[in-house]
Amino acid sequence: MKIIDVQEAKGSEHDFKVYKDTIGKSVHQYIRIDADLGYLGIEKLHPNSRIPKKASKKHKLTVWEKAYNKRLARKRVVIEHVNARIKTFKSMTYPYRNHCSQTEGLRHLLRMSIICGIINFELRV
Repeated sequence: MKIIDVQEAKGSEHDFKVYKDTIGKSVHQYIRIDADLGYLGIEKLHPNSRIPKKASKKHKLTVWEKAYNKRLARKRVVIEHVNARIKTFKSMTYPYRNHCSQTEGLRHLLRMSIICGIINFELRV
């Protein structure tokens, strides 16, 4: 439940692209990553990762696959709760409207780091 790293991207970049460009190279192979279906293909980059099984019209999920997805969702809900805590700060919920100069980008990252530090302090982690 501890926020250990904050990354930033320009505009509306997908989380998986940010992962591949930044932290994906520095995450140790022994660390397990529980991701959602937005990270489809992460197994090729990080062998110790898990994503939910996907159903289709022709392939319904088995009982085992449904149980697997449920176990994974129970672990991932903690991540979603931390994201919700970040969004309680209104400056992180709405689009950033200040100038997009180099120093303003650093200020936004600094604000995000401070908010994550506050959340970690509240959780006493």
